[in-house]
Amino acid sequence: MKHSVPRLDPLLLEPKRLQICGALAVVDELEFGTLRDLLGVADSVLSKHLKTLDDAGCVALRKQRGSTGRPRTWVGLSTSGRRALQGHVAELRRLAGDLTGELLTDAAAGNPVASST
Repeated sequence: MKHSVPRLDPLLLEPKRLQICGALAVVDELEFGTLRDLLGVADSVLSKHLKTLDDAGCVALRKQRGSTGRPRTWVGLSTSGRRALQGHVAELRRLAGDLTGELLTDAAAGNPVASST
């Protein structure tokens, strides 16, 4: 069986960046604090990942003053970020499909499949 080289997006190989993009893919935008709490990370961790994603053009950041006068940061997934996420997920699905096919082929050939338990 011929295997092609995986075409995963290097930016999204970091699990928290993948989680950020995944969370943003289902909404127009999220407030920084909400996203931070959803991911269960510190402000500094989220800020670092958002800077990396922003520098790559994957997210759009918007500042807005709240009712208390404090600035709030809103984060949305950009068009290129959505494309990167879709391509990355498609590649993960392809790889999982390849693995599933190999496991089925091994099982059909009578080769035992190792259990993780």
